[in-house]
Amino acid sequence: MNLTAEQLNNIFDAFDEKKVMVIGDVMLDAYVWGKVERISPEAPVPVVAVQHQENRLGGAGNVGLNLQSLGAQTIMCSVIGDDGNGRELKEIFKASGMDVSGLVETKERMTTTKFRIIGNKAQMLRVDRETTDPLDAELFQELCSRIDQILENQTVDVIIFQDYDKGVISPDLIDFVVARAKQKQIPVMVDPKKRNFLSYKGVTLMKPNLKEMVEGLNLTIQADSMESLHHASRTLLEKLDAEMVLNTLSEKGVYILWKENSELKEKHIPAHFRNISDVSGAGDTVISVAALCMAEGLQPAETAFLSNLAGGLVCEEVGVVPVQKEKLLKEAIRLIQA
Repeated sequence: MNLTAEQLNNIFDAFDEKKVMVIGDVMLDAYVWGKVERISPEAPVPVVAVQHQENRLGGAGNVGLNLQSLGAQTIMCSVIGDDGNGRELKEIFKASGMDVSGLVETKERMTTTKFRIIGNKAQMLRVDRETTDPLDAELFQELCSRIDQILENQTVDVIIFQDYDKGVISPDLIDFVVARAKQKQIPVMVDPKKRNFLSYKGVTLMKPNLKEMVEGLNLTIQADSMESLHHASRTLLEKLDAEMVLNTLSEKGVYILWKENSELKEKHIPAHFRNISDVSGAGDTVISVAALCMAEGLQPAETAFLSNLAGGLVCEEVGVVPVQKEKLLKEAIRLIQA
């Protein structure tokens, strides 16, 4: 890595000037913590005596939290229910300092909510409340209109599609956003899921994990085979006419393939040894750091290096937490100087 400590400091300082549009499925993560001391007389299930409740941002909202933690300004674009959970979600976004002008509220859909019941420090049950059907024509037009207004009235440095297959993102929305982004020369990053996997034509960077690559391309891919990764990534790059593919490979690190002039270049960056506590949310962190690096004009290998490092750092924490900017910078400097 050719980066110097001074360059890294400048890069991280410049994150504060970036404005990022996040388009995707936002969720409310509702946690109920309690104590279990008996079994219910009604059914053979534990009774959880509630001690604490908390609501957090989930889904694409966690990408927004990561971006805010890195110093960037975030504009959230999604559809939420005109319900209690939607209002709670919107308030958390505002309290976190995010721009909610791209949030469309409707009585026709419920706010995606994941309730987690935790008894004696162990998750006992998860209850999902969601609508996963695609947006109807009216909601689709309203979301496109909000996105268009923001792009016309604000300077957006990079756009992230954060897809959880909950119905907000569709091929038509992708085509609309990518066309507008090209007009304004804004890079478009994608954290995909299966439903729209091959619909992200013309994007800048596609960031699937290995499972998503296997399912999306219907290929057998080996994480420890550069030939296998190259073939799959090249296939995806060509199908989408994308500029680069960044594969996250869990404990194997990341692999990036990109176009440079008329050539294809690749780089595998191994994972750094970590005391892994929880991999939840690591993908959200990776796409957030990658987006800011691309907005800064970093080289693909440099983008992959910092994104891989950030994803590993959040895995040391328990639960879904955003990356800490100072910790990431300190670790990046330590590694380039090692």
